Amino acid sequence: MRRRILGLAITVVTVAGAAGCGSSSAGAGGSASSGGSSTTQVKVGIIPIVDVAPLYLGQKQGFFSDRGIELTMESAQGGAAIIPGVVSGQFQFGFSNTTSLMIAQTKGVPVKSVVNGAATTGDTTTDVTGVAVKKDSSIKSAKDLAGRTVAVNTLQNIGDTTVRESVRQAGGDPSKVKFVEIPFDQMPAALDGGRVDAAWMGEPAQTIAKAQGARVVAAPFAETDPKLTVATYFTSTRLTKENPDLVKKFTEAMNESLQYASGHPEEARQILTTYTKIDGAVLKNLTLPSWPTQIDMGSLEKLATLGEADGLFGDGKPDLDALFS
Repeated sequence: MRRRILGLAITVVTVAGAAGCGSSSAGAGGSASSGGSSTTQVKVGIIPIVDVAPLYLGQKQGFFSDRGIELTMESAQGGAAIIPGVVSGQFQFGFSNTTSLMIAQTKGVPVKSVVNGAATTGDTTTDVTGVAVKKDSSIKSAKDLAGRTVAVNTLQNIGDTTVRESVRQAGGDPSKVKFVEIPFDQMPAALDGGRVDAAWMGEPAQTIAKAQGARVVAAPFAETDPKLTVATYFTSTRLTKENPDLVKKFTEAMNESLQYASGHPEEARQILTTYTKIDGAVLKNLTLPSWPTQIDMGSLEKLATLGEADGLFGDGKPDLDALFS
């Protein structure tokens, strides 16, 4: 089984040395002048999922261009690719779940979170992720996941850590859950075909599985903490020093985007059609995350404690103040 994130420090060195795009101008964002005004070209590494809708919505509303930022979004497989891409200068900013950022920091990767990305809805009956089982499964609650096989998109990360917490809270033994790694988009078929007993799914996989008759028996994010900060946008510590004005403008524009998306959920829902292949029926029914502008440090402290107990950080321990504040 692969543990991609745990090898992140090695990956960063390889990407930075081989990519050949980590020049000073690339790291700070390229600038272009037109009619006396200058714009800064900024690449953002993202995962094409529901959570990043505010970024696209903010681009459409002009929140970034108003601040002289010309955005380009570039899709990647996940944090394992986005984090070294940001450090090498391939991207100026990136989107990653908070556990991945903690792991990166404890491996000595020079990253800094700059603005919130997404949070749980806090609703244990309808959250942006859930553990689903087949309709006729004998699994009735998170407690019953002990001794079963559960799919997560990445091993040793935020998924299995929060699923274990749901099992623990339900009175089960989290050490007896067997996790396997399957991409989100393949989980509904894997569950329906009996390859796994349960699957921890994000959206739209969760809604697709429900349409196939699956039942959700746990909401790990909301059950871990009703205000859990799930993901943030981040940059390299180098960029924070070399171009603090760009970081400030990106943060301001992103905060405005988060506020707009929160106040206009249907527009956020519709913007998904521009960067995903979600169809109409799924689009109508999927659960949107919460998009607060403030990072909830208490929830991250709990997530870090759980990650430490799971051995995610090796001998290190994340410095949450340095990383997120």
